[in-house]
Amino acid sequence: MADTDTSAVEGIHADEVTAWFATHVPEARPPLHFELIAGGRSNLTYTVTDDAGGRWVLRRPPMGHVLATAHDMGREHRIIAALADTDVPVPPAIGLSPDDSVNGAPFYVMGFVDGPIIRNAAAAEQLSLEARAQASRSIVDVLARIHAVDVDAVGLGDLGRREGYVERQLKRWQGQWEKTKTRELPTIDAVHDRLAESVPEQGPAAIVHGDYRLDNCIASESGDIQAVLDWELCTLGDPLADVGQLLMYWTEAGDTLAAAPDAPTTVEGFATKPELLARYAEVSGRDVGDIDFYVAFGYWKLACICEGVLKRYQAGVMGGPDASGLVELFTHHVANLASAAATTLDMDP
Repeated sequence: MADTDTSAVEGIHADEVTAWFATHVPEARPPLHFELIAGGRSNLTYTVTDDAGGRWVLRRPPMGHVLATAHDMGREHRIIAALADTDVPVPPAIGLSPDDSVNGAPFYVMGFVDGPIIRNAAAAEQLSLEARAQASRSIVDVLARIHAVDVDAVGLGDLGRREGYVERQLKRWQGQWEKTKTRELPTIDAVHDRLAESVPEQGPAAIVHGDYRLDNCIASESGDIQAVLDWELCTLGDPLADVGQLLMYWTEAGDTLAAAPDAPTTVEGFATKPELLARYAEVSGRDVGDIDFYVAFGYWKLACICEGVLKRYQAGVMGGPDASGLVELFTHHVANLASAAATTLDMDP
């Protein structure tokens, strides 16, 4: 076997993964170099570069104890492989290692898609005004295409239960809140109850990405969405949940609350939230009259998720020199998200 890069990269068994590449990616030219490009609380993502300059992307679960249902490599690989022949842009699915035998955990490899990921304002400022406007249009159009996929035709009809999506999500995340809450926050419970009693009637089930936002996509320099990433929360259900989440993250200049820090969409040139919603309604043909429910649901769900992160910081299991500052940050952020959910529902926060 050709020598691999001897630099130690946590989460990668270089010799074994190189041998796997020899079988499944025969065009790769060892030695292979591995670099972690995204990690932390979600699945770990590495670039793999060979001696000839070829590039791929490897995804594996986080280190340590993980929930198989939350970090299912086979599920992610299956989804992007199924969408390969649709008009939904996804990276090429190269191969799957479904068990722990090669790398100590399942992983899959996909093709490398070159282009900017618009994570923050600095990245957005590298795009022209025209590209920012095009990114606004493209992210909506791609979402409508995801929701238009015939799940049975592409072999994803059994990906999840089709009905009762929001009800199941409310039950799941309220249960998660009860397990991880660090203090009483009555607004969380009040919003849950309001959401549970006012769930809109679900239309035909569609693919729900589950974490659809600008920084989970790879764009082009002209603003077109070239690939949608991070399918780990994907299932079948109510597509308007994706729309509500996209709007929740789409922070505009002057907004009093940002669901995530340093939002790229505060930069001049991006569409407004009403413009996004109008375009989705036009290209999808769906009724978006209940969108405030889904935006509020997005804020509430994110609050529940962030409370779990807060608890891990308080327990000292997240580490890092700024852990104490992050405890204070997340404490306030969870409360603000809960208040935003209440305000969206015209409740007293």
